[in-house]
Amino acid sequence: MSSGAASGLYPDSSTDRSAQETAMSDTTTSPATTASPATALPARGRGTGVALRVVQVLLALFFAVASALPKLIGHSSAADTFAEMGWGDAGMYTIGFLELAGAVALMVPLLQSVAATALSALMVGAFVVQLMYFDGENAATPLILMVPLLIVARARRRSNEELGRLARARVRRG
Repeated sequence: MSSGAASGLYPDSSTDRSAQETAMSDTTTSPATTASPATALPARGRGTGVALRVVQVLLALFFAVASALPKLIGHSSAADTFAEMGWGDAGMYTIGFLELAGAVALMVPLLQSVAATALSALMVGAFVVQLMYFDGENAATPLILMVPLLIVARARRRSNEELGRLARARVRRG
């Protein structure tokens, strides 16, 4: 019997209930209840999954409203910053679009890990820009944002497997 079956994660109809209970008492992991695939969460638990989703929503709101929106509407503070760097409106709109796309993708289960990774890469760029153009005045902000982004990317990495399967299936269909 595998450890998954022993802990009750994969109930086996050929195994009687008392054998499962005995096996569960011998394991060091906590027993999990059987749930449908739609509601099942990995061993980290439902509370952690909810907390992770809250972090994703907060990150998405930050990137969409506080970061992308001023760039996309051409707010004077964003326009002045990009003009000072010599990137102009094109750079401002491009970065704003990337931030908005990342914010939206953070809310799409299939794209959430990729989005968090891409936004982390964008924050590396923001950190470098802060050091090069603004003497590190706000350099901590991108680094602080990278922490929850990387946590989301790691915790939601299984969505990458599904995305890869879908992409391979699409390529096979031609």
